[in-house]
Amino acid sequence: MLDYAALAALAAVVREGSFDAAARTLHVTPSAVSQRIRALEERMGCSLVARGQPCRATAVGQRLCQHLDRVHLLEQELARALPLPGLEAGTRVTLRVAVNADSLATWFAPVVGDYAARSPVLMDISIDDEGHTAEWLRSGAVLAAVSAQARAPGGCNSEALGAMRYVAAASPGFVETHFPDGVHAASLARAPCLVFNPKDELQARWVRRRCRRDVDLPRHVLPSPSGFVTAALAGMGWGMHPLALVAPRLRDGTLVPLVENTPLDVALHWHYARAASRLLDDLSRDVLRAARAALLPGRPP
Repeated sequence: MLDYAALAALAAVVREGSFDAAARTLHVTPSAVSQRIRALEERMGCSLVARGQPCRATAVGQRLCQHLDRVHLLEQELARALPLPGLEAGTRVTLRVAVNADSLATWFAPVVGDYAARSPVLMDISIDDEGHTAEWLRSGAVLAAVSAQARAPGGCNSEALGAMRYVAAASPGFVETHFPDGVHAASLARAPCLVFNPKDELQARWVRRRCRRDVDLPRHVLPSPSGFVTAALAGMGWGMHPLALVAPRLRDGTLVPLVENTPLDVALHWHYARAASRLLDDLSRDVLRAARAALLPGRPP
């Protein structure tokens, strides 16, 4: 039988990125964390943690982290169904999910907020680019993810959510200053754009579609959807904004499209671990319902 104290130490190291940080969350010494993981590695016959900055789980370590999260969910359900000694029905279990920032800023936050308000869970939401959130699920750091990848990692289900529409937009003054003779490769190479982080390729994708070639774009890095809007309003740069977030600004003219009728649609999918628990199934049902009401149906062209 697995040592669940050792599994908890492994999960803490992977989640926190170091033995010292894991020790603080578990209220033990770094030496105790190291000893537990070493004993578990000896039991499994392989390395479970790639030591580094940060520490990362190996393939076997990833599977063990996912197993521990599922066990916590199942124990919580059992406590609600059976008043057994050692199981507390009032205990909330942590449910870890990865999502892209634009979904969180628009349709995802209301559904997860409603779900958490009526479920015995503590939500732990990680934010990453929609093209990379599946890696969180594959690594064992989360049990579910909103992803732009259609294919789910092994051991997970995948459901199509719909497409999020983006609009290339900026302030009228910015457009007048930087695109006096139109939006083309030369003007885009001079006009600063906004990106969420180095992984954000939405601006480059829109430019590639518009110009039919890659353009080296000057970039401001601004990791906040609302900050994107504020910066665009101030004339800092142009960016790909979720239509759901900037529709009022487009209507009142404080933001304008760089080129009319040139949206970029990104298909999103919900990946979640199979046979995890009813709690995760309930969240999945709510996410699917909310996404299909908020997003565009079907795949983008």
